[in-house]
Order: sequence, then structure tokens, then C-alpha cells
Amino acid sequence: MSVRQAIQDVTDRIAARSRDSRREYLSRVDAAREAGVNRAVLSCGNLAHAFAACTPTEKAQLAGGKTLNLGIITSYNDMLSAHQPYQFYPDIIKQAAREIGATAQVAGGVPAMCDGVTQGQPGMDLSLFSRDVIAMATAISLSHNMFDAAVYLGICDKIVPGLLIGALTFGHLPAVFVPAGPMPSGIPNDEKSKVRQLYMEGKVGRAELLEAESKSYHSAGTCTFYGTANSNQMLMEIMGLHLPGASFVNPGTPLRDALTREAAVRALSLSALGNNYTPVGHIVDEKAIVNGLVGLHATGGSTNHTMHLIAIAAAAGLHVTWDDMSDLSDATPLLARVYPNGVADVNHFHAAGGMGFLIQELLESGHLHEDVKTVWGDGLSNYKVEAKLIEEKLTFEASPKESALPKVLTKVATAFSPTGGLKLLSGNLGRSVIKVSAVKPEHRVIEAPARVFHGQEGLQAAFKAGELTGDVIAVVRFSGPRALGMPELHKLTPALGVLQDRGFKVALLTDGRMSGASGKVPAAIHMTPEAIDGGPISKIRDGDMIRLDANAGTLTFLGDEKEFFSRTPATEDLRSQHYGMGRELFAGFRSLVGVADRGASVFQ
Repeated sequence: MSVRQAIQDVTDRIAARSRDSRREYLSRVDAAREAGVNRAVLSCGNLAHAFAACTPTEKAQLAGGKTLNLGIITSYNDMLSAHQPYQFYPDIIKQAAREIGATAQVAGGVPAMCDGVTQGQPGMDLSLFSRDVIAMATAISLSHNMFDAAVYLGICDKIVPGLLIGALTFGHLPAVFVPAGPMPSGIPNDEKSKVRQLYMEGKVGRAELLEAESKSYHSAGTCTFYGTANSNQMLMEIMGLHLPGASFVNPGTPLRDALTREAAVRALSLSALGNNYTPVGHIVDEKAIVNGLVGLHATGGSTNHTMHLIAIAAAAGLHVTWDDMSDLSDATPLLARVYPNGVADVNHFHAAGGMGFLIQELLESGHLHEDVKTVWGDGLSNYKVEAKLIEEKLTFEASPKESALPKVLTKVATAFSPTGGLKLLSGNLGRSVIKVSAVKPEHRVIEAPARVFHGQEGLQAAFKAGELTGDVIAVVRFSGPRALGMPELHKLTPALGVLQDRGFKVALLTDGRMSGASGKVPAAIHMTPEAIDGGPISKIRDGDMIRLDANAGTLTFLGDEKEFFSRTPATEDLRSQHYGMGRELFAGFRSLVGVADRGASVFQ
């Protein structure tokens, strides 16, 4: 299968740009493999510490130095619905390892916070930084050098990117990512969204709002809308790091448990002690990254990955840019309509044909690289399947040729849009990204006066006071990585949605985030340079005319540019927001973090 020239061109320039750094990375991977797992040369005291809590049989196996040992990195906690199912995974994985004569140990745990819980709260300021904390926690977990392979248990926003960055620093080890799956469908997402807007307008009370939210988020499993958590799962599968068909199987089902068992066996089969050595550092190359980006565009995925995939690529010695992403979006058709880009949820997407159908369509139309390494063997064609449990045996059957729900998941020939869901915006205000897949065409070009706020609380107060009574581009600044840690600003969505429904031209411009739940209001996010660095966003004043053109990919101050750039940048005393809820511990992160279009990472 040949890939389309536009896709190949982006792949080639990533490879050329990354030639030296990728070669250095692979040299480190090879050196780590040659050094080998350290169990055989550990002192008796070291080894005794490492298996003190194991069973006598496991101690004997590990003491021999030849038994395969699988590391488990888990993000389990029982407060978050997506991660609660992981409570039972280590036992399933250990049993699967024992059945093939291997051992498995929980190497360590990583934190898992939920943006849904912290929206609009001080804890949200830790969210983006938690990705790099998770990467470091992953490295610490594996630093005992006791493992021949590892499985990674993670689902939500920053957890999977952090786990993968950490895994890539141990790129000589095989890595299989193991999802927990989405919760069953609750009330329709559009119904929940309507109640949120009614609450903002004062037409329903808190009791009605909580009832609607609870009916939407109602059980163990991932939230069912297509935000960052479910974008993560799509990425891990299309990049060949999941088992085929694993992403969207509900938790607590026999099929889910069978996939988990097989993930453990598969990870061990890929170790350097066998004949099918497949380390994660070899899987995640420029072709895998491009496949991930194509999948993101084809499904209208999370804007958070305009930072996460750059940081992931960098961990593998690859340099990816927003321009690469934008060019791939222009070359990729939109094949999925999942809330907030439609009314369906990920369970409907999975029932329609899911990842197998999506990968099949994109491969056969030349939008994906087929010639890649995966945890399931060479070639992405291995993923054109559905996972099923037939007579208690895990089976993979060919994906259907037709979607069961064409309004949710469609073929390339009947794509919902000829281009993907993400767009790069640039102009005299800097660079930002916008998710357009949920924005109706009539709302993609907005020319309106600015109303400036230093934080989302100011906008909410202005809305409640009835001050927003016309067309407006709401500018929310001092929310970038260096300022606050780049919190998500989803508390603004209902208010801006109400204004749009009243017939006003409305848009958001911010150096903060909106992520995978970005909805019907056009939002230019991740503005770079950010306000605290004196970027153009810091010079905008109330009443300035701004034009956001998502079709042309431009974001422009309309007026006297010479006068505009001569203005003194606005400043804000943020010290009160750097303390409390643990934020004081992240002063070092705020000083080290890079810019959004380079991954907003503290590592480079």
C-alpha cells in the first residue's frame, strides 16, 4: 500500500529534520539493550530487596536470572472512574505471566488526576505539568532494571502521554499499553450540554445540573465523549501500541479481561530474550507519529495532542511542528462524528466499526503508513480487525466493509469533511491552534471587538452581570504554561455557547487550553508567545478589532500595527495563584517549561 504524497512529504521532512537526534536516540536504545537487564549481575543484597515480597516460586525463578519478568506501571486510583478498573489488572497480568513460566511485578504507580474534577479549580494548574511528573515517575519505576518488558495501565488526559514519554526513555524495552475502556453510555451528551447552558442562564438550579452530570458520568470507565482520554486510546491503537481492537471495549467484561491477559503475554513475547524483539523505541518512529496525527485529524481528536504528540516525538528523537500537523490536517478527511463533534459517543463509534474500520479506510485510501512495526507484528494491516471472544477464546475477525452507523463513522468516499479537525492559526498576534470539526461553517470566520480578561473568572463574572451583549472575541490571557501551568478553560464553554445561541458572533482567544471537549464556539487556543512573555496577546485592549478566520488559518489584529506593537505589554501579579493546592511545588516547572508549539515540556 502506497501512502499519499502529501502524507509522505510531511513524514520525509520530519525524518530529515530529526536525522541527527533520531540517530542519537537509537544509539542509546541499542546501548541499553546491549547492557541488558541487571538481574543477573545484581548483588545478593540488591536482588533480595527486589524480590523480597514475591512467592517462593517467583524468588527461585528470578534468582536464576533467565525467567522473563514483566514490569507493570499503573495509574490506578479508585476516585477516578477511568482508572478504577485497573485495581484488578495486576492480578490478571501476573496470572497470565505465570501461565507461560514468567513473572510480573508492579514496578510502580504514577499519579492520575482528572481535568473534569479540577475544571475551574486551583488544582487544574497542575494538570499539564502532571504529564511530565508521570514521565519521571515512570522512569523511577523502571530504574531498578529488573524487567524484560513492561505494560502500561493508563487512560486519561496527561497519563498516557506521560507514560509513553517515560517508556521511550526506556526505549530498549518492549511496551504494550493496556486500556480500561469507556463506561456504558449515559444520557446523550448534547442533552447534558443543554442543561449546562440552562444553568448558566439561571433557568435550572444546581440540583438539576448535578443530576444531568451524574447521569452522564455514572459508572466505572472512561467518559464517553471524544476528549483527550479517548483520543489517547485511538492514538495508542493506530500507532501500534495497543492490541488490535482493544481501545473501546467496556470495563468489567470477559472480552476486556481477555485482552488484558493477552497484552501481558504479548509484551513478554517481544523481549530481547526471544526471536521477535520489538522495543518501543523502534515502534515509535516518524511513520508512527504521522499515523497518530492522521488518526487525530480523521476523528476530530483532542487539541491537547498538538502539544503531547510533539513532546512524545521529542522523547523518541523526533522533531514535529504545528506546521506538520496543519499540513496533515489539510490532507486528511474527517471520518468520525463523536461528541462534541456530533451527538454520538465512543460506544457508538465502537459499535459502528470502531478502530478497525477507521484504520482500514485510512490505509486503503493511502492516508496511513502500512509499513510500520507494532506490538502485534510488522504492518498496520494487522489492525484492520475487531476483537471478539468466541467460546471463551480471544479472536480477531476482519473489520466490516461498511459502517453500522454511517452518521457516526463513515468511509473516505463519504467523508464528513475533506480536511481534518485541527487548524493552525497564525498572524500578527502570534500562533495558535483551533479545533474546527465541531464548529459550524458559518461560525468559522469571526470579526469582532475584543473584551480582555486576566483569567476565566473575569469572563464568567461579566457574563453573569449581563455585560456581554454583542459580538465579542473574548481574550483570556495569563493562562499559559509559564504563567499558571496552562489550565483548561472549559468553564467558559456554556457562557460563550449562550452568547452564540443569542445570535452574536463569538470566539475565544487564549494562551490557555480547551482540549478535546472544545465545542461549537471557535476557540483560538495555546496562543504563542503567551502573555507573561510579552507576546502580542498581552498588548490587546478592550475594543480592538480582531479577525479569526479558521478557513484561511489566520488570526489578526485589525488596525494600526505600528501603534499596536508600540504598546507596553500588560502585566499581572500571579503570585497569589502560585500557592495553595500544591502549586508552590511547581515553581521550578513554571520556570523551565517550554512554549506550547514545542510541546510545553520541562524536558526540552
